[in-house]
Amino acid sequence: MALLQIHFVLLISRQGKVRLTKWYSPHSQKERSKIIRELSGVIINRGPKLCNFVQWKGLKAVYRRYAGLYFCMCIDEGDNELEALDIIHHYVEILDRYFGSVCELDLIFNFHKAYYILDEILIAGELQESSKRTVIRLMSTHDSLVDMAKEQGSSISNMIAHVTK
Repeated sequence: MALLQIHFVLLISRQGKVRLTKWYSPHSQKERSKIIRELSGVIINRGPKLCNFVQWKGLKAVYRRYAGLYFCMCIDEGDNELEALDIIHHYVEILDRYFGSVCELDLIFNFHKAYYILDEILIAGELQESSKRTVIRLMSTHDSLVDMAKEQGSSISNMIAHVTK
């Protein structure tokens, strides 16, 4: 059985603003901008009753709209669209659990966490972790380590400030 190969992931608002991109295939910055512009125009302008798969330049764009965001993955033409939709839904469910009903503002102000979650799920364009519980546990551990580092950094800064007075 061949594994699903994801070329890139895009999160786009209904207004066409890019909220997250992750590239697993090499493209120049100019090519990336052109891909985003073309593909977001195609996806946003599609009717809501049309299917969530678009043949595009020898690839297949699989997308799903959740509230005001379009989650899109580009895969090979021969790959399973339903598997890509399942991975998109898996990612959204983890974002929902982590943020408590994720919204566009969560992704704008916590984009680094959205990338971290995506990096826990996908590695090199292939599904790595299918357990929501494992990803949430890893995020909690990561958050604890960040909080601890902030506290230690704060206490060190306070000690330095106190000594240099």
